[in-house]
Amino acid sequence: MSLIEIPTRKSSGKTSMPADTERRLYDRLLAEDSTVDRAALDFLRRQLSKAAALSDDLPASAEELLQWSETRCASVAAEYADYLEQRQQGAPRRYFRNKSHALYFILHVAPTKEVDGAWLAGLLPQWQDPRFDDLLDTYLEELGEGVPRQNHVVIYRKLLAEHDCSDLSGLADEYFLQGAVQLALGRFGGQFLPEVIGFNLGYEQLPLHLLISAYELAELGIDPHYFRLHVTIDNASTGHARKAVQSMLELMPLGEERDEFYRRMAVGYRLNDIGKGTTAVITEFDLDHEVIAMLERKAVFGRHMHSDYCRIENRTINQWLATPGQMGGFLSALERKSWIKRGEAVEESRFWRLIDGSDAAMFGVFNGYEKQLLRDWITQDCPASRPRPYVRREAAVEETFDDDADLLNLEAALADKPAAEQMALLMPWLQPQRHWRPAGLFATRRFIQLRARLR
Repeated sequence: MSLIEIPTRKSSGKTSMPADTERRLYDRLLAEDSTVDRAALDFLRRQLSKAAALSDDLPASAEELLQWSETRCASVAAEYADYLEQRQQGAPRRYFRNKSHALYFILHVAPTKEVDGAWLAGLLPQWQDPRFDDLLDTYLEELGEGVPRQNHVVIYRKLLAEHDCSDLSGLADEYFLQGAVQLALGRFGGQFLPEVIGFNLGYEQLPLHLLISAYELAELGIDPHYFRLHVTIDNASTGHARKAVQSMLELMPLGEERDEFYRRMAVGYRLNDIGKGTTAVITEFDLDHEVIAMLERKAVFGRHMHSDYCRIENRTINQWLATPGQMGGFLSALERKSWIKRGEAVEESRFWRLIDGSDAAMFGVFNGYEKQLLRDWITQDCPASRPRPYVRREAAVEETFDDDADLLNLEAALADKPAAEQMALLMPWLQPQRHWRPAGLFATRRFIQLRARLR
């Protein structure tokens, strides 16, 4: 098969099964489902067809890409300088109205962030080909080169855990689309090399939203390290943005196939616009809607859990929770009964005292994100309830995982094996579902060592 021939599947004549939802496919790819290839390949082809119909801002030829990337970076820097000037003159935050809005963003982009770099995973077998060096270096840096505090997925998962918003079960399918695209690209990197290169080119260009997000998250008391890290490593001078262009130039074929390769690369570039993007997630947030939707989800589990002695406007709590669609009215009733005092500190509301604190009657019912939603809705951002800016703490001592079963098994499997055989055993542990685990972090470090030795 030609390098630039987009693979197509001949019809078998059999009735096709319904396509997986984006979330189902995402989960199957992460679960190492051995039967997922057909579904993932069909999904990737559908997304590429959609991307092909989109427009882009790429230059007409590959030779113009370096200048294009540098110009984009300079434009973003100028826009960010304007943003900072506006903030210094007293303009409000552009993205996040309050802390719950920021946590909503962090939660809803998590399916994409938790597979950071996945689109490059399929290129690992090319570790001996110097033309792939920039792409593989980019992937290994996404993996933190095996250092936990630098591994992007580890960093993001810790961010979610810190704010008690790691539960992705309530997210709609659409939030898993972009992550599924990245996983599918990584699974079929050998077949879709131009598209992988194009996607990488687009993903690694420094966007304005990354800079603004990092700035405003810090203002709201949220560690911006994950986002600031991408600001530094994606630069157009020496970082991933430049490496993306260089790898494109290294891997373009000569002769007649060159134009077709560039065309396919452009389609891969446009895959970045498939699914819900960062700014779309940010702008869709509505605090009133999120509070009511969250309580509606809770009501399903709490409708039989309350005693009947407590009544709100002649209805028991169980009666309020029994029928879907009543949570807006329930909140209004709690306000009328002064159980919730809007515009005041949360401690003034009886309802808050029932859910917050280890001695609260409903301790543990709401996670950190859900409580932040309620806090912001109750206080209406009154000055006394505004979060403090984030202050970076001393780096924690690096964890050790010497007794991890997977790590012990991997070390045993590698023992006394020649270096080339070790590389083959290590590569599965550098895949998106494994690299952030203890054995994957170890495997990444060993892979880098052996790659340098064997080159």
